[in-house]
Amino acid sequence: MQRTARAFWLRSPGHGEIRDVPLPEPAAGDVLVRTLFSGVSRGTESLVFRGGVPESQRTAMRAPFQEGDFPGPVKYGYLNVGLVEEGPRELVGRTVFCLYPHQTRYVVEAGAVTPVPDSVPAGRAVLAGTVETAVNALWDAAPLVGDRIAVVGAGMIGCSVAALLARYPGVRVQLVDADPARAAVAAALGVDFALPGDALDGCDLAVHASATEAGLTRALELLAPEGTVLELSWYGDRRVSLPLGEAFHSGRLVLRGSQVGRVSPARRAHRTFADRLALALDLLADPAFDALISGEFAFEELPSALAGIAGGSLPGLCHRVRYDTDGAGGAC
Repeated sequence: MQRTARAFWLRSPGHGEIRDVPLPEPAAGDVLVRTLFSGVSRGTESLVFRGGVPESQRTAMRAPFQEGDFPGPVKYGYLNVGLVEEGPRELVGRTVFCLYPHQTRYVVEAGAVTPVPDSVPAGRAVLAGTVETAVNALWDAAPLVGDRIAVVGAGMIGCSVAALLARYPGVRVQLVDADPARAAVAAALGVDFALPGDALDGCDLAVHASATEAGLTRALELLAPEGTVLELSWYGDRRVSLPLGEAFHSGRLVLRGSQVGRVSPARRAHRTFADRLALALDLLADPAFDALISGEFAFEELPSALAGIAGGSLPGLCHRVRYDTDGAGGAC
């Protein structure tokens, strides 16, 4: 009897459902993974859920194991942690991370999964893709010892960047967000917090991750002359207006984009995607990252939960999806 799994599909913008899907038989060199947890990438998946991926970016925005096409029906997601049930002997029984959508079990090539270090709990490992984005951003930004840095936008990406910057010697890091509740997250990460109007200026670097016009404007305002804003936000089909006629030219300011789809040019010659992801998983040994997990719900609740996340009624940072699949290798 053919084995099956259950997967979350976006049937059409704003309407998600869980479907039964067939599982292929693992070929030589494949692994069968039983999902333990997945994570909702709040900004990107909300955009996908609302149908906001621009037509010009639909190819670039495809997830590695996406099925279907934008705006839907589409199976999307890329923060999956599971247990290898079948495959190469060295991987069977290992907890692994994979850029796979929300699905109870799946079959992929063994090279598509990355073992989770024993020092990293499976529930925390769902943040690997987010921390990987932060690693790439800091390779792009190349902060220096003693820099004054603002991270504008205390979402998953901004908080991950701030958590890594907290390890840099002599750096002044301030996490800036309009939500005063994010002060507690900043404290857990070991960095200062400020509301936008109270943020310290004179920054050598501002990392922007709020995905708002106001946040990007404020990031530019916080720069010292010849400072840089590293833009990590994804705006989808929204247009953004900026005050480039004010201090932008006289201050010789720099606005630079960063995106995780390519390894930073600063490291591309000798670091692979696999190297970058393995580094992100190693960094997640720090329990401070638990502050980014702000909620958990069962896989069966994913359609309604994603609607709440996309609509703003379910706030927070990373929402973790819990899978109550059985331990057998048969149908689920």
